[in-house]
Amino acid sequence: MGGLANLGINMPTLLAQLINVAILFGLLYLVAYRPIMRMLDERSRKVKESMEQTEFIKQQAERAEEETAKRIEAAGKEGEEVIARAMRTGEEVRRETQQQSKQEGESLIARARAEIQHERDEAIGDLRKEFADLTVLAAGKVIDRTLDKKAHRQIIDKVLKESTTLRKG
Repeated sequence: MGGLANLGINMPTLLAQLINVAILFGLLYLVAYRPIMRMLDERSRKVKESMEQTEFIKQQAERAEEETAKRIEAAGKEGEEVIARAMRTGEEVRRETQQQSKQEGESLIARARAEIQHERDEAIGDLRKEFADLTVLAAGKVIDRTLDKKAHRQIIDKVLKESTTLRKG
């Protein structure tokens, strides 16, 4: 112990300082180290939870984005189907309208032809009557006497009928 005293080290003071440092470390361990470690562990746990939660939210966002993309695609397909149906319906309506117009046109043409035929037949009948009257009048002037109009007309009608039968045949 004498050698330590020569170095200027006092053993009781050294021992007291070592005990003081041990007590200080013990108190620091209990008062500061454990709470600081607990606080750091708690902070580490919160950071880990935040990272896990961030990852979870990121995954949910990706799923939501995929779902949104699928819905947009489905809506696009549905829109295309609606447009296609509308086009088909429009085409059918156009065809039906065209067909109705064609039928109405054919009907108008048929009625017009029937009217024309009827008017033509009336005109021919009127011409025959006038021709018969003129023929009776002309025959009367040629013979210089009046013939029985009724009998003469029957003869002329018979001749006209025979001439139309010959033309048709």
